[in-house]
Amino acid sequence: MLSKSDWGVGAGPMDPDSEEKLFFTDHEWETVEAAAARIMPSDEDPGAREARVVFFIDRYLSGLDYIYATADGSGFLKLDGKYAESWSQRIADMQETYREGIKELDTLAQEHQGDLFKELDDEQQDYVLELISHAPKPESIVLGEVDPVGSFLQAFTDDGMQFFDALCLHTRQGMYCHPVYGGNREMVGWRLVDYPGPESLADTITCKYSLKELFALDADWEELIPHLREKKSAEE
Repeated sequence: MLSKSDWGVGAGPMDPDSEEKLFFTDHEWETVEAAAARIMPSDEDPGAREARVVFFIDRYLSGLDYIYATADGSGFLKLDGKYAESWSQRIADMQETYREGIKELDTLAQEHQGDLFKELDDEQQDYVLELISHAPKPESIVLGEVDPVGSFLQAFTDDGMQFFDALCLHTRQGMYCHPVYGGNREMVGWRLVDYPGPESLADTITCKYSLKELFALDADWEELIPHLREKKSAEE
């Protein structure tokens, strides 16, 4: 947990319309954007492109400036001392993972499909992602027809992750993060899952933002906990 003695005020808020690249080259940006768009495609609903996931990843990988947003969302905290040293090493490792991963993606694309990854069509890109992930393309997830824990459980840190796994995690984060971090542009990710998130982080501090009205305050425990529900049914 960071205390006030550990940080100062750093970078200001991000410009959601900025085209400036802080870490990626033009080619890397376009390649990551294309790969993220296959992980979370655009169809009748917005996907990674519309959420500007690549912008989120670029800022995340850029160094120390865009790690922890201030409580009111007006900018970002500045890491100092041991925290800065630790994060610098951690992000340097992930920067290398991305740089090498993008190269491998292009190598596989050229060897198996005859062109750079970003130039391939959707089906060809999916095939290359299967190669780099060493796993078949997953089936579509239908809520209510799959195990919710097994299907949606995900890592909360990218420490030690290989490129594809890190890209998947960062794509999900960029899709559903608070827009202050550069992804989820215009809250498209939240709208996709019908989540009424706070327009500003400041609203979570002042309690202007609340989900209280969505809670079922009068629900019976037996209806919420499976084994109690089964016990109640057996007793009846």
